[in-house]
Amino acid sequence: MSQQDKIEIIKKHLDKTLSYSEYKQLVENLLKEGKSTGYTQNEAYLNYSKLGFNRMKRWEKTSELTENQIQKIKGVSQKQTLLMITEGWCGDAAPVIPIMKKIADLNPLIDFKLILRDDNDELMNEFLTNGGKSIPKLISFNLEENNILFTWGPRPKEAADLVAKEKAEFGKLRDEFKIILQKWYNQDKGKNIAEDLVYSLVQSN
Repeated sequence: MSQQDKIEIIKKHLDKTLSYSEYKQLVENLLKEGKSTGYTQNEAYLNYSKLGFNRMKRWEKTSELTENQIQKIKGVSQKQTLLMITEGWCGDAAPVIPIMKKIADLNPLIDFKLILRDDNDELMNEFLTNGGKSIPKLISFNLEENNILFTWGPRPKEAADLVAKEKAEFGKLRDEFKIILQKWYNQDKGKNIAEDLVYSLVQSN
């Protein structure tokens, strides 16, 4: 599918996008009802959502950008929307979303929106990762120029390498690996995520 066709699909789904605060409120409201976002409703996904929501709030407070990164973000002159396809139960999204919010807040040309994967299958299908609906998936675009600037996700490079190694060795992501991956995120403190995103922004500028 051409880039223009992808832009048209994005436009069709813009009315379903959420701001950062709207997304947080939606996830919180569903948790109060004993639900998660998405079509799969069970105890595991509910627990993942609770963990993700609490982690997201913690990352809001603890994640930091370096002074060099801040200056690079402020220097971005390309107007763009950063649209993240996600769900509340997604463990990889919890540290990424607050960092993206902090990046967008530094530059008025950057607009940050979120959209739920399960409710927007047509959009998700145009931005697969190795044929799969992996999330979070970030799409950067400029509608005025009908241009997709870059995509990113579902993980920063180092985390993606860990996942690839796990799948190569065991054919899947074991439950114990999910704990290992979460520890990696905590120890990394968002550095890889910020480096990846800032690099992508600068390259597309």
